[in-house]
Amino acid sequence: MRIEDIKFKQKASQRIYTDYMKRIKRATASLSKINQDDIYMEFNSHIFEAIQHKNETNELDSLLDIIEKLGSPEEVLKPLVADKKLEQATKTFNPIHVFKALVLNFTNGVSYIFFFILYLFLFGFVFLIFAKIINPSLVGLHIKKESLSVFVLGITSSHDQIKNQTTEVLGNWFIPVMLLSIIIFYFLITLLLKLKKSINQKTLS
Repeated sequence: MRIEDIKFKQKASQRIYTDYMKRIKRATASLSKINQDDIYMEFNSHIFEAIQHKNETNELDSLLDIIEKLGSPEEVLKPLVADKKLEQATKTFNPIHVFKALVLNFTNGVSYIFFFILYLFLFGFVFLIFAKIINPSLVGLHIKKESLSVFVLGITSSHDQIKNQTTEVLGNWFIPVMLLSIIIFYFLITLLLKLKKSINQKTLS
């Protein structure tokens, strides 16, 4: 979808307008193309309509007045971009979008920092998978022999292994179980994030 830029008579007006619209593009660069175009078109239309209402005044002064009222794109668009990015993340389940959305929403509540920490825990599972490949005898789901109810997920010391204090119960199934756990927990956390967003929208409306 091509959006027609506004044509100004004065070169200074055209330069200021072009620079402002470029800032809008940079501020929304992390969003999908559709969302970028929607925001760009909304600002473009607002400037065009405002210019038409000020057709009797100086073009440059009118544009500067309109831009001043709209505000800095980097600040004005920050909450909108954060919300749109969160919407994109919860729809696509794309880890990159999820990470960017949480970073953008850090200032919108402690709950988003909590979600970020939950996602970081998943990297612990990834670390255990690589650790299992490097040292399979010490990494796994261990159970203490003297207390069958005590499980340890992670790395045990060779000292415990020598004294036969623990035994690894998953064996070759450890890596597949960890991979499955990462997928399940990732989708569950993202669904909770989606629920959180829908609750916020209902509260605001």
